[in-house]
Amino acid sequence: MPLTNRENYLRNVTMSGPEWIPYEMHISGASWNQYRGEMEEVCVRHPLIFPGFERGKQKYEDHEFDPGNEPRRRITDAWGCEWEFAVGGLEGVVVKHPLADWSALASYKAPDPEITEDRGPVNWGDRRRRVEEARAKGKLTTGNLPHGFLVMRMQYLRGFENSMVDFATEDENLQHLIDIVNEHNLKQVEKWISFGVDVLRAGEDLGTQTRPIMRPETFRKWIVPAYKKLFIPCRKAGIHVDLHSDGRVLELIDCFLESGVDIVNPQDLVNGIDNLAREVKGRCCIRLDVDRQKIIPFGTAREIRELVEEEVRKLGSPAGGLSFIAGIYPPTTPANVDALCRAFEEFRTFWWDGRAREKAAGTGRAGAGAERREVIGGAAETAGKPDGAEPEAQGKAGSKEAKRAGGLKPGKRGGSARRRR
Repeated sequence: MPLTNRENYLRNVTMSGPEWIPYEMHISGASWNQYRGEMEEVCVRHPLIFPGFERGKQKYEDHEFDPGNEPRRRITDAWGCEWEFAVGGLEGVVVKHPLADWSALASYKAPDPEITEDRGPVNWGDRRRRVEEARAKGKLTTGNLPHGFLVMRMQYLRGFENSMVDFATEDENLQHLIDIVNEHNLKQVEKWISFGVDVLRAGEDLGTQTRPIMRPETFRKWIVPAYKKLFIPCRKAGIHVDLHSDGRVLELIDCFLESGVDIVNPQDLVNGIDNLAREVKGRCCIRLDVDRQKIIPFGTAREIRELVEEEVRKLGSPAGGLSFIAGIYPPTTPANVDALCRAFEEFRTFWWDGRAREKAAGTGRAGAGAERREVIGGAAETAGKPDGAEPEAQGKAGSKEAKRAGGLKPGKRGGSARRRR
């Protein structure tokens, strides 16, 4: 009997033999507004990736973005941070920081997670019911911490530059602020543990284009202890922990795993596919964040296919341990979204349908065999060239090494369509 989606997902996480590579695709509200009916047609053509999608169900003229994601509008969140938004459906930036001056810390009160989340009220009773309903249907159950739950929240409260100076100088107030934010997080984690979810998802953007925002030693001293308070109880309760981060975070992976994370969500090109294969593959599940700066928005269908094939071959295995997540943001066209969907569908069962064995026997097509030059940490690194690489593909890859630099994506909170398989 075939595995259910939940069974397959959990087997993939534990590297105990799934039957296909799980994948998710998120279309931002900004992209829906930009392409509308054209994007709907893509979703209709790919029911494996967008199960249950119905043409004509999307709102446009009266599109409702997530709280605060309306263009040219400011909001103040539950923490007292003032946000400004430039593009509908994309995340904004904090323009007013309530703890920019440490003198405000003594009287500062964090929001009550029992009654409010970052941008509005929360009903934990409804969340429990949704988890129970999903479990009764045999679906994967997930809980989450808000994006930017600790390090980024401190940046929102203090301002990015102030926050980085706090870590660099080991300011006397730093630990107190970490404790304030983390106590708020821990109350949420305890809720999700009590619900018995399969996975806790948490996200922070901890990297730039070329390196993490802080040294691993600093991260290990100040952030790992706080992460452990959140994630180790989850693991003891049998809950998997999925940590997302944009940017170059390869140097922090050991810190993540030490904290209790067993699913990492790195961006592919900015960290380097070969680097991830060498440093991360087999140690935990890689929920790979597919390029959204270069190839997916601007590449050809062939380049998109080759990227997915390369990642499947280098980071996947029959045991599992690889899944994909793709975020779609302007200016990515419906044609390129369609190409990415087709690539996901084509390589979904690569490790289990005989193609991997054919490749090992020397009879498979080396479609992703082009020599790749990945810009890693500001220096070009040449990956090995497999046998059978196509000369034309080699030339294209070699001429586009700058396109393989990966990168930071637009904000995540924009209204989006989430589809999982």
